[in-house]
Amino acid sequence: MQRRKEKAIQQHYAVLYQEWGPQHWWPAETPFEMIVGAYLTQNTAWINVERALANLRNAHLLSVDGIRDVPHTELEQLIRPSGYFRQKAQRLKTFIAYLDQYYAGSLEQLFSEPTEKLRTELLNLNGVGPETADSILLYAGNHPVFVVDAYTRRIMARHEILPENTTYEEIRQLFERALQPVAVEQEHHPMPLDAPLNSTRRGAAHPPSPVSAAHRTALAQVYNEMHGLIVGVGKNHCGKSHPKCDDCPLRGLLPRSN
Repeated sequence: MQRRKEKAIQQHYAVLYQEWGPQHWWPAETPFEMIVGAYLTQNTAWINVERALANLRNAHLLSVDGIRDVPHTELEQLIRPSGYFRQKAQRLKTFIAYLDQYYAGSLEQLFSEPTEKLRTELLNLNGVGPETADSILLYAGNHPVFVVDAYTRRIMARHEILPENTTYEEIRQLFERALQPVAVEQEHHPMPLDAPLNSTRRGAAHPPSPVSAAHRTALAQVYNEMHGLIVGVGKNHCGKSHPKCDDCPLRGLLPRSN
């Protein structure tokens, strides 16, 4: 049963990557910008996050020093477009305090630590759940951790691979097991970062950025791509109430009952 599920996930990856190619996630100029984005995207649409990030960038505050030094009330107003701005401002300040206390304010020192140690520490911070922690680890730190989101649950349930109430950790571990052989294959036969596409639709692809194009292991790259590809399916096809399956790249993998 587990092997069947792993094989299905590998098939989903192969179909999506062949159709859409590299997704260039996460779109950010610096790892710290990515971290701020991970906090701000909680409970809001990405377009609202972009507005808040633009405010911080225009105020020259999109840095560890900037968030540390900006008055709390000013930070709240700058990130107001992202919603829950008071809560998110406090959480960003909490992250900076953690970074200062344990890693001398250095992201390089932070991400040099073992993955499981860092994951535990991040999950102990106020406002950091598994999806946020794993996003930070994978995209900012290039640690090989798969990120599970609501789209992942929905697609896996509709394709009858996993029930929608499967725990976050069960889904994460299944995807990591399933994608490890894919990473081994790509390590020996790398796919070009700008692979030719069979479709003009790019899923959830962004233009390359310093964070999305950063050097990482083959395993971290595969986890990165799979999450971005799943987001593309969720945004373009697998809506919560009105799925658009007819032109979805995964339509051939749907159970016949669907």
